[in-house]
Amino acid sequence: MRGTLLGSALGDALGAPVADLSLDGIREAHGPHGLTEPAPAYGRRGTVTAATQLTLFTVDGLIRAHVRRDTGAWHPPTDIHRAYLRWAATQHDWGPDERRKDNGWLAREEWLYARRGPDRACLTGFADDTLGTLGQPKNPTARDAAAATRSAPFGLLVGWAPALVLQLATECAAQSHGHPAAYLSAGAFAVIVHGLTRGDSLDAAIERALGLLGSRPGHQAVTDALQRAVSAVPQAPPSPDTVASLSPGGGRDAEDALAVAVYCALVAEDIPHGLRLAVNHDGDSTATGALCGALLGALHGETALPGTWLADLEGRPTLLELADDFALEMTQGPSLHGPAVSASGWPARYPVG
Repeated sequence: MRGTLLGSALGDALGAPVADLSLDGIREAHGPHGLTEPAPAYGRRGTVTAATQLTLFTVDGLIRAHVRRDTGAWHPPTDIHRAYLRWAATQHDWGPDERRKDNGWLAREEWLYARRGPDRACLTGFADDTLGTLGQPKNPTARDAAAATRSAPFGLLVGWAPALVLQLATECAAQSHGHPAAYLSAGAFAVIVHGLTRGDSLDAAIERALGLLGSRPGHQAVTDALQRAVSAVPQAPPSPDTVASLSPGGGRDAEDALAVAVYCALVAEDIPHGLRLAVNHDGDSTATGALCGALLGALHGETALPGTWLADLEGRPTLLELADDFALEMTQGPSLHGPAVSASGWPARYPVG
């Protein structure tokens, strides 16, 4: 759990300085081997982008959805949507609004009140209280990977069936990204993380995602992308050229970013090698870094993450605290806020409104 969230943030931070650069531009800025170590972005090394911010609010929403079960109301997409609206407030407010009783502790973290390249579809998708659904999604032409990059936490619902993980992730992705390739990429990514979290191999987790995708309308682009990633592994040694071949759309579409991330996780010799490969290309380096980092973190765990990179990671204490709260809620929730609990600080940390 910690490994997944920290790995995603590390990949996000690694890709941030080169997010808008071509491979040639990356090499011009960082040398012939491209970006090999974390570099400054937004004023310092280790800074994360909106991808990590939204991932944190996804976890917050999942915890609150679980807490809400005590009230008899159970609709996780609504709680996730409310969490994303709290994220949206951080993008235009100067700092935490102490008058808001539903903020909980996460929305009072001042470091989150910084704009870090938020995706346009996320800003417009969460600009009002209307909940986008699969039947009536927000931004039906939005096809980029921003919804996928916030979706790793759905894969941490280890007690859920994979099909339910896919359903929830796609429903929540459609709240901002209505193109099937975008929300199905988010769902497939969550299912792969879910398989890894439950102890599956990466190959087995990909196969399960492919099997579940097959019955979904509009799945072909995502299915093809995953199959490209798997097929590329034995064809040649890992290289930027191979990564480029996985992105016929230029690397900015969600399915292309997913293919790059999956391929880099499959061929990674270790986590730094996989992340370096994932961010040195023409496409969206923050997205591919975050997606690959989550996969590698889920696969290898927190202790395999590079310590020198973690030392500079922005928001690391918040990531760890939230990961531990998520684990506590999913394993001991009734003892924290169930009907028999007379007093607890948990509802103040995660108010359900």
